Amino acid sequence: MYKIGVLGDYDSIYGFATLGIETFPVDASGAGEKIKELIAGDYRVIYITEALASEIQPELEKYEEQITPALILIPGITGNTGDGVANVKASVEKAVGSDILFGEE
Repeated sequence: MYKIGVLGDYDSIYGFATLGIETFPVDASGAGEKIKELIAGDYRVIYITEALASEIQPELEKYEEQITPALILIPGITGNTGDGVANVKASVEKAVGSDILFGEE
C-alpha cells in the first residue's frame, strides 16, 4: 500500500501526525534527500510546506512530469503564500486544457 508523508518545519507539520500521516521535519538542506528516501519507501503523496518548497524548487522540478509522487504544497504556520493554489491550478489546467478559475482572479 502506498503511503502519505508531510515535509516542512516541525511547527507547521506536527498536527498531521494526529491524522496518522507520517511527518518529517526537515529544512532545505535535507529535503531533497528526504524526498528521494520517501519515494523509495513507497510514499506516493507528499505534502510540502510552501515555505520549504520555495527553497527547494529545483529539486521539485525533477518530479513535475512524473505521475508519482504527487507533491502537494500546503501553507505553513507563517501563512499562505498562494503557491499551493497556483500549483493545483496549473496542474488542473494541464490536465483539462482549460483555466477552471477563469474570471475569478
